[in-house]
Formats: sequence, structure tokens, C-alpha cells
Amino acid sequence: MKEADLLEQRPVRATRVQKEQRILVEAERQFAQFGFEGASLETIAAAVGISRHNLLYYFPSKDALYRRVLDDVLDQWLAGMGALSAAEDPEAAVSAYIAAKVRNSLERPTGAKIFAKEVIAGAPRYADVIQARVQPLLQADVKTFERWARQGRIAKLNFTHLMFIIWSTTQAYAELGAQFALLLGKPELEPKDFKQAETLITRLVVAGLQQHPST
Repeated sequence: MKEADLLEQRPVRATRVQKEQRILVEAERQFAQFGFEGASLETIAAAVGISRHNLLYYFPSKDALYRRVLDDVLDQWLAGMGALSAAEDPEAAVSAYIAAKVRNSLERPTGAKIFAKEVIAGAPRYADVIQARVQPLLQADVKTFERWARQGRIAKLNFTHLMFIIWSTTQAYAELGAQFALLLGKPELEPKDFKQAETLITRLVVAGLQQHPST
């Protein structure tokens, strides 16, 4: 292919990527607010300023768009899991992992909400991906904790449930953020609230992992 042809295609690809991202951002917002059934391609397209037919050029169905949104959320969520299993220092690894999870709730609350809606419904449209992508990484993280326990560096716990607890507590600041803000007497949670949550969650988890002399 000639260089001139390549140069002509680059702006086209860039424009397509930008349009896809606009659609995905709006779709994530609407799926998080209304759920899969409540959101519609028409309202998503209208918010982006395109027709439903044009939206279908980028995403062939509502299901395809929904799964792509969840894929993007999951990509960000899973990034920290790989880092945990490759770490050597338990306290530093757990602290960094919790910080990343809280940061996700702060920076992308709609992502946590849409994922929560799907899971609460029984994951009818995404169970296959969760099992294929999340389970192997969870098992790897659990093995890392078990290795640290065998080395006598942390206490022996049910590490699968430990991960569940970390997920639920950190994601609650996105899923239940409106309730927490209401009870704190403010219109919405502030970055300092997320930082305070991160500090406390980390303290509790690290303390739970500490070895205690037998009595």
C-alpha cells in the first residue's frame, strides 16, 4: 500500500476510535443508571448526537455494545490483579491493590455500578467472561497469598473470601456513593472520603493478615 493511502486512512481510523469512545462513555452512563433493559440504543445515540442506524455501524446490537462496555470496565478492574500475584511484599502489594480499587471507584463509578447491576441480576449476559477472565486471576492471587502464608509472612486465612471482602468494600464507594454522601451530609463523596476509606480498609486488611503468636 502506498504511503499516501496510509496517511489517508489514519484520520479515518482516529475518527472512528473517537466516535466509538463517545458512544461507550454514554452507553456506560446509561447502562449504569437504567440497567440493560432500561437503556436503549435510541437514547444512547441521541445523547451522542447520531442516529440509531449510525450507532449500529459501530456496534451491531445492544448486547454487543453492553458487553463491550463491560469488557472495558473489566480491563481496568483486572489490571491490578496481575500486579498483586507478581508482588513479593505482602503489605505493599495489598496496599497498592486496595488503593487501585478505591481509585477505580472514585474515577469510574459508573463502571462499578453497571458491573454490579449485571452481577446482582445473576450475570445473564456476562457470566462466561467473568468465569474465563476473573477466575484464573483470582486463583493466581489466592495462590500468592497461600505462598506468603506458607512462608510465615502472613496469617492463614480463607484468601478467596478475603479478595471478595476487598472487592465489596472498595466498590461500595461507587455503588453506594450516593447513600454514603447523604449520610455524611454532602451532595457527593469527595476525594478525601475515598482516601479515608482507602486508609481504613488497608489498615483492617493488613492487620487481619498479621501473624499472631499462639496463646
